Amino acid sequence: MAHTSPTPDTLVYDIGDSRYLNITGRCTLKCQFCPKQNGSMQVHDYNLSIKHTVKAEQIIPLLGDVSQFKEYVFCGYGEPTLNLATLVAVAQVIKARGGKVRVNTDGLGNLFHRRNILPELSECVDSLSISLNADTEEAYNQHCHPRLAHSYPALLDFIEQAPKFIKQVQISAIDGLENVNIERCRQIALDNGCQFKHRHLDIVG
Repeated sequence: MAHTSPTPDTLVYDIGDSRYLNITGRCTLKCQFCPKQNGSMQVHDYNLSIKHTVKAEQIIPLLGDVSQFKEYVFCGYGEPTLNLATLVAVAQVIKARGGKVRVNTDGLGNLFHRRNILPELSECVDSLSISLNADTEEAYNQHCHPRLAHSYPALLDFIEQAPKFIKQVQISAIDGLENVNIERCRQIALDNGCQFKHRHLDIVG
């Protein structure tokens, strides 16, 4: 009887001169604008659905030559800080080899883990990109549907704390969402000593 093996998960994918690391499918948010919520797990030509917990030993052999990549980015359709042990273990290997590490996050890692994870990240992460997405808690809840209570205040606290631990912190928000003032989002970033990335609805990457 023929046995068809399942398609392996896409754990690593390249965009431009960066290598992206896809370490979890779990998330603390259900953002209405996320393609995942509309049934698509595609980014460019890659299907990023993940059905299991990814271990560091699965990712490390896929890193390749660090000199070939501008940076390694922890980013998929899940929240990478939810798989913190794998994130830290892999990032430490990248740093030891001389590579650069960025983490794209929803900024709820401290809330989820019930402790400050920034000191751990500071030892192996060069830059953070934090999704703010709204300038008020009401708009945040409207668009992001957080699973954890008090997510927006926790996110703002994370944004305030992050630059104390990580040298390069970028805050992003998406232009085109109802009830979101993009200039107020920019001001939140600047007030906390962070860079601001002005994103546009339905454009990924």
